[in-house]
Amino acid sequence: MDAKTQARFDARARVLKALAHPSRLFMVDVLSQGERCVCELTEMVGADMSTVSKHLAVLRAAGIVADEKRGMQVYYTLKMPCVLRFFDCVSEVMARSAAEYVEVASIR
Repeated sequence: MDAKTQARFDARARVLKALAHPSRLFMVDVLSQGERCVCELTEMVGADMSTVSKHLAVLRAAGIVADEKRGMQVYYTLKMPCVLRFFDCVSEVMARSAAEYVEVASIR
């Protein structure tokens, strides 16, 4: 693999690694419905503000979300809505796997 190809796949891996946590997946899903402040996300996730802020920093570093400070609050928006297509793909794979499992389990 040449350096340019390696760099492209490294960049893809960074995005996938940023999504590789249930709380971050949840926050991306919530942000797909509109902007939220950290305090709202903290309440929705059910974790402390420090943990939520760290998760948001990972998503921001990968370019998935953007932030804007307004007064004392920081608001986040989904910057990369195309990741929602990936969620759809994952759901489709899960549904197919479940259907195949049911099919195999029902064979006697």
